[in-house]
Amino acid sequence: MTSVHTAKYHLPKGTSADGPYDLLVTPESAGWGYSGLRILTLGPGQTHALSTGDSEFLVLPLAGSCTVTTDGSTFELTGRTGVFASATDFAYLPREAEAVISSAAGGRFALPSARTERGGHPARYGRKEDVPVELRGAGACSRQVNNYCLPGTFDAEQLLVCEVLTPGGNWSSYPPHKHDEVRVDADGRPVESELEEIYYFEVSDGSGGEGSGFGYQRVYGTPERPIDVLAEIRSGDTVLIPHGWHGPSVAAPGYDLYYLNVMAGPGPDRAWLICDDPAHGWVRGTWDAQDVDDRLPFGEDR
Repeated sequence: MTSVHTAKYHLPKGTSADGPYDLLVTPESAGWGYSGLRILTLGPGQTHALSTGDSEFLVLPLAGSCTVTTDGSTFELTGRTGVFASATDFAYLPREAEAVISSAAGGRFALPSARTERGGHPARYGRKEDVPVELRGAGACSRQVNNYCLPGTFDAEQLLVCEVLTPGGNWSSYPPHKHDEVRVDADGRPVESELEEIYYFEVSDGSGGEGSGFGYQRVYGTPERPIDVLAEIRSGDTVLIPHGWHGPSVAAPGYDLYYLNVMAGPGPDRAWLICDDPAHGWVRGTWDAQDVDDRLPFGEDR
């Protein structure tokens, strides 16, 4: 059964293309205030001019390599052959910057962004070797997280970016969790932050041929803040999460699942603090008795 709200938040591949972008999500198009994402495909020898305006950006290769030139600096991004091959190097662009992205051999590039009024960080290069690759969960909840631009891994103003790789048959973004309000505990310590989130998906082809891979994404809310998404997702699809519990992200058996997470919010502190759905949080306690899936990590990170 398809939720009546799914169509608003599930963007199938191609339905949000605009100009040079295979996907264009802005705060305005999403109906929120901060998070954005563009997916850019360049043919061999092609270039793209990017004005960051009121947002900070990453240039994150999904497949292929590129050169990023901005304000007198040039960053050579080695990139990767595909999202399941390895983590990648990347470039950071501050707000009010002018950049040119060029690719000699062509490729596909994610441009996650966050609207910000601050501009204290300069353009700079993020080395692949410095990206923490984390194996999270256990058993059928095993997944790999590449932590590109999070507090403690890479400094930014408000942008948070990571990617999650889930072996076929496993569940990730589980237990379901949320980060849609600022909350503190009885001692005044922060326990949840307010962040808008974008999920951009790619799915392996397995042995079923190109385009056969699929998975599922669930998002649900409360009576006070309803949202109801149950989407079958395929490569190039996107799901917007303005609020509510999100998860699981389900990889169908035989098809590995990738998603890029882009988050940003209004708080003065750049923090990623989540709260599990109390009905399902107990699942975390079962992982101590299980091994991490031996299919992880993926590719060159193995």
